[in-house]
Amino acid sequence: MTTTPTATPQVAPRTRVSLKPARRDRPRRSPLLTALTALMLIYSLVPLVWLFINASKTQASLFDSFGLWFSGDFSLLTNIRDTLTYDDGVFVRWLLNTVLYVVLGAGGATVLATLGGYALAKFDFPGKRAVFATVIGAVAVPGTALAVPTFLMFSELGLTNTPWAVIIPSLISPFGLYLMWTYAAQAIPGELMEAARVDGAGELRTFLRVCVPLLAPGIVTVALFTMVATWNNYFLPLIMLKDPDWYPLTLGLNAWNDQAATAGGQPIFHLVITGSLLTILPLLAAFLFLQRYWQSGLATGGVKD
Repeated sequence: MTTTPTATPQVAPRTRVSLKPARRDRPRRSPLLTALTALMLIYSLVPLVWLFINASKTQASLFDSFGLWFSGDFSLLTNIRDTLTYDDGVFVRWLLNTVLYVVLGAGGATVLATLGGYALAKFDFPGKRAVFATVIGAVAVPGTALAVPTFLMFSELGLTNTPWAVIIPSLISPFGLYLMWTYAAQAIPGELMEAARVDGAGELRTFLRVCVPLLAPGIVTVALFTMVATWNNYFLPLIMLKDPDWYPLTLGLNAWNDQAATAGGQPIFHLVITGSLLTILPLLAAFLFLQRYWQSGLATGGVKD
């Protein structure tokens, strides 16, 4: 009688569990990149520091003290009060004009760029290649090259020396349109739009409820670009406006600066510097408020392959 050998069970080897936390690979530090970043930080902050320091000085202290350090008397609050009340408060009028140009001009440019970029990215129509070539060509043309033709056209229409001469040209932003075009093509999956249409949503509801939240980072980026461009616009208002009551801040501060060179003019350089400081504060506030909306990857995971 033969006996068959019995197989001995195999015992799996024990795995040792380490209780030590896993080591994370630390990013390599680049001394050259750190030095370049520090230089860029200094380059960006020194003008702001200079502006704040000199806005705290009197007219006389601007010329007999070091530019990057405070003088004896800290006159920032006095300079702010004098800036807001000088010449019957014309600075406040210029500030309101600038806000008007930004809200209507930059806001309208953002809306038009969003609508146009979305349509060009998600719909096909005859002449789309021609539109693409036109937009690229418009991006390459500097705005100053179009200022004189724009002035001649608005002069024929009788719109010069009016706010519309600044607002209407600000509505056109070829760069904003191109940016929204490329961003919408990548940020909005076609499957999401098809799913919304299958659920019975119309084109307008699909755009407002599905696409606009995905386009929020691009919209904020275009809004900031157009807002800064309109806020700092100088050449277009210079050739379009003659009435000081419609000046933006850029023209108004330049008029104050040129006042010292006129016959019998009173130098008010301390008010020009203080006004420049007040001018950049809204831009800094807008960047700090809107930077939280710069988020990418909002559509990640929204569509299952």
